[in-house]
Amino acid sequence: MYDTTVAERPGTRQDVRRDERQPQRQETPTILPRVDVLEDETGITMLADLPGVPRDALEIHVEGDSLTIEGTVASVTPAGMEPNYAEVRVPRYRRSFTLSRELDGGRIEAQLKDGVLRLRIPKQEHAQPRRVSIKVG
Repeated sequence: MYDTTVAERPGTRQDVRRDERQPQRQETPTILPRVDVLEDETGITMLADLPGVPRDALEIHVEGDSLTIEGTVASVTPAGMEPNYAEVRVPRYRRSFTLSRELDGGRIEAQLKDGVLRLRIPKQEHAQPRRVSIKVG
């Protein structure tokens, strides 16, 4: 869903258009988690903030060159109580990335600790630096 909004100018009306090429679909509202991406010679490390998401409510999908992280916040409400006020109104995180061809999506390692998801994505063998030996003679 691609919405284009033309800014309102004095004396004009606000015009909202939809890209007709994209199918209209209803998606559950989600929170975009903050992610740090760190690169070294052998790959990248992604650190995603997912507070309140337990391991069993976290999904990581790799399809082609697309990586998607999805997680549902576990509600911690004592039995017999109901919240009067809640700041987290959207209990679902979702973020997608396009992986470079240099990265090996088949060897991703994931670790969740203290609300932070750590993904280690190594580079393909051909993209990693290597030392070339020099022959004498």
